Amino acid sequence: MESNPLNPHETLTSSSNVQDREAHPQNVVLASDSAVTKAEKIERHGSQGPPAKRMKVEDHNGTTSERRKGVAPIKSEFLINRSATNPQDDDAAEGAAHQPGKRREKSKGQNTARNFGSSKDEVGLCSSRATQPEFSPNDCQYGDKCRFEHDLRKYLKEWKRADLTTFEGICPIWKANGKCHVGWKCRFVGSHSEERETENGKELILTDSSSQSTTGIGTINEVSTQAKSDLMKRKFNTPKTDKYVKWLEERDDERATYVSPPFLPSEKRRLYFGPETPILAPLTTQGNLPFRRLCVNLGAQLTYSEMAMSLPLIQGQKSEWALLRAHKSEATPPAFRTIKNYDNTRDLKFGAQIAANKPWNAVKTAEILTQLCPHLRLIDLNCGCPIDLVYRTGAGSALLDSPAKMDKIVRGMNAVSDEIPITVKIRMGTKDNKPTALKLVDRLVYGGSGAAAITLHGRSRQQRYTKSADWEYIADCAALIKKFNERGDDLADTIREVDTGKVYFVGNGDCYSHVDYQKHLEEAKVDSVMVARGALIKPWIFEEIEKGQYLDKSASERLGLVEKFVKYGLETWGSDEMGVGTTRRFLLEWLSFAYRYVPVGILEYLPPSLQDRPPAWRGRNELETLLGSDNYKDWIKI
Repeated sequence: MESNPLNPHETLTSSSNVQDREAHPQNVVLASDSAVTKAEKIERHGSQGPPAKRMKVEDHNGTTSERRKGVAPIKSEFLINRSATNPQDDDAAEGAAHQPGKRREKSKGQNTARNFGSSKDEVGLCSSRATQPEFSPNDCQYGDKCRFEHDLRKYLKEWKRADLTTFEGICPIWKANGKCHVGWKCRFVGSHSEERETENGKELILTDSSSQSTTGIGTINEVSTQAKSDLMKRKFNTPKTDKYVKWLEERDDERATYVSPPFLPSEKRRLYFGPETPILAPLTTQGNLPFRRLCVNLGAQLTYSEMAMSLPLIQGQKSEWALLRAHKSEATPPAFRTIKNYDNTRDLKFGAQIAANKPWNAVKTAEILTQLCPHLRLIDLNCGCPIDLVYRTGAGSALLDSPAKMDKIVRGMNAVSDEIPITVKIRMGTKDNKPTALKLVDRLVYGGSGAAAITLHGRSRQQRYTKSADWEYIADCAALIKKFNERGDDLADTIREVDTGKVYFVGNGDCYSHVDYQKHLEEAKVDSVMVARGALIKPWIFEEIEKGQYLDKSASERLGLVEKFVKYGLETWGSDEMGVGTTRRFLLEWLSFAYRYVPVGILEYLPPSLQDRPPAWRGRNELETLLGSDNYKDWIKI
């Protein structure tokens, strides 16, 4: 039995048979391992003979075995003999919404009697008492009509849940900053409070650590409440947008005559994308601040916010503006090579991604972001989101079928974004076997829209995340942009409205190891590669890319990353009941991807594939087995 590192009094158990619980020594992947070396050579240089569903690989004993397509090649000693069904294909489940003839009617009233609990105290503590000593509270503006508790001792005894014992019962916010901003509501309040003797009796007080800084965790792009209020009341001025939108309307009314724009775009800050700048993709729900902060610590050079909808931003909705907060580590310059006209000291890692369905929405949002968010590397227009809710409004991947509208949006955003560059993220098209991205790329770069970079996900909207990404098609688009960069304005239909320098091209899809990363750079000739699900399953993929080798992370190291994410989450969302509940929610979201990781030390062949699904397997110890469980109850235990 092995103890839980987060709670030494608790042992980790597994539902597998005792026979399947044998501890195996940690297998270290060495460069001299003949099986690893030959498997890598096959992946990089290709195998002799025609492609087949089963790839034959020679192991270190000289015998030939077969690698089954779609099944993770786990060593036989780690397999569990079960008469189980086939591994769940969660990629197919994600794409089920776009399969014809499979529409399912929703049932109503099934969950009305379910109790989901609540992430808040039964009776909350009044904010006038939350951070004050027991005998010196602030005045409550509601007085006796206040619906929250004013008696501190009664709140702590009857309404507040017991303190958590995680992290040895010490509040991570107080430990890092010397002060916990949620005060008495903190689920670790026992670590930073005490009872002292006074003239009036014993008084409960909060303790501050004077030796620590109290400046907070260091977030950037914090938008003031007043600015959000002005947006909500339509008092926020966007003079450039007003002039530009008026010009668009006049131009549409008088198409026969040329109407010059009211102003030209400003000179843009030069960007750089290269082999040493692996990119963390904008991830809906999971691309939150704590996860991005974790990936930056592990080597991610460029990050994006979660996709923010333009209209809620214009309306000042707090939940949407929260997506644009970033950590100070994302404001540092990325790695780079010496390049002409590029100033790395002015660059940073964090960019914002927005979705819009109308030109005025996108243009107005770009100007607002330029004014309120000073720490933005770029503003990216999402033209690839496959979600039905977004697609039906005309945003996301719906813009792939409206190239004229997309071009108009990019030009307008460039006109009002001052020095912040505008980039675009697209998919191959909306339907399978009918790619349109090549024509879109041609229009964006040769039409002079001013897009500083284009990212292409090698799948269609209908395909979503099923099958493999088409990197051959990505290579065709990369060749088109390379040709443009070589000959520039000589081939342009019109003089570019804004000189962004080189137009960068980024590929996206099925990057799960440093081998995949290098292969895409060499074969597709893209400037850099964007990593999405690969980072969710193993965030240390950026560390592998930097070091150029596989990292066989132990179960304890992986649990340490989970612990670090939890600390970052509590620092971001707070250590009170609401913050703990939010952190748990996003942790479970991440674990629903992370459990799919199969340690490289138990694989028969390398490299691993993002599309492979493992049969029933057990880890080299109890904790590794627990981390690989697909049972949500085990995720809760973690």
